[in-house]
Amino acid sequence: MFNWEGVTEFVAVAETESFTAAAKQLDISTAQVSRQVSALEKRLATKLLHRTTRKVSVTEAGTIYYQHCRQVLDGLEAAEDAVSDMQSHPTGKLKITAPVTYGEATIAPLVNSFLVRYPDLDIELNLSNLKKDLIEEGFDVAIRQGNLEDSTMMAKRLSSRTFYVCASPAYLKTHSEPLTPRDLEKHNCLQSTNEYWYFQKNGKSHNIRLSGNLRTNSGQVLLDAALKGIGIVQLPGDYVCSHTDAGELNILLEDYRSPDQGVWALYPQNRHLSSKVRLLLDYLAEELADPSP
Repeated sequence: MFNWEGVTEFVAVAETESFTAAAKQLDISTAQVSRQVSALEKRLATKLLHRTTRKVSVTEAGTIYYQHCRQVLDGLEAAEDAVSDMQSHPTGKLKITAPVTYGEATIAPLVNSFLVRYPDLDIELNLSNLKKDLIEEGFDVAIRQGNLEDSTMMAKRLSSRTFYVCASPAYLKTHSEPLTPRDLEKHNCLQSTNEYWYFQKNGKSHNIRLSGNLRTNSGQVLLDAALKGIGIVQLPGDYVCSHTDAGELNILLEDYRSPDQGVWALYPQNRHLSSKVRLLLDYLAEELADPSP
């Protein structure tokens, strides 16, 4: 009979490159992880990990052992998912992270509806504007917006976001309406952490560096400032559309609208895609699908 002791702990350490992160992922103590891995190495009579005070790395033998163990664990997960699929309802924990504002307004209501559909799931939804490390912190899915940087993750496009340049009627009463992106250089353009505003017309990009008397990493703060007539903003539709519909903000430079940005679901590529994750991704993609023209 195969001895499984230490295998799960070793795989977690190999993937996170940290005993502490592995312990957090497995919800056990760091000491227990260390003991189990050490016992595994003793049983195999092989050093699997290089340990220093700053870093943990996998040895050559450890890499080979990890690859085989990962396949076995993926197979076990697939077997469990097959049983779960037969029962027609997913179970277990599902850990998700998403940006705060978009998460509260869009993702959280969908996750709640998903939980109504599959009540045996145990969902943890973490809303943060920090880009979480999916492997180290044990997330199954991360919702990201815009251009993707991390090529080590698998990605599924869920939807897109349209950005609008807007100002309040009060601001436009005392300032001439900009007709081209260059006209914005004469205006008080309220800034996010991105120094440039992006425009596109007839397939050509126009990226302009602008300035204003407010800079913040909060879209809600920019929205509030625009509504109070302080200046012009460039924000996604989920921030401004209800206010443009109500006449509280005017859309400007519609012929130079910024290229749409993607909304993505990221998940680790070295993990078997469980049925609960697959169901969540399919549900979000269906609910967030861009409407037909």
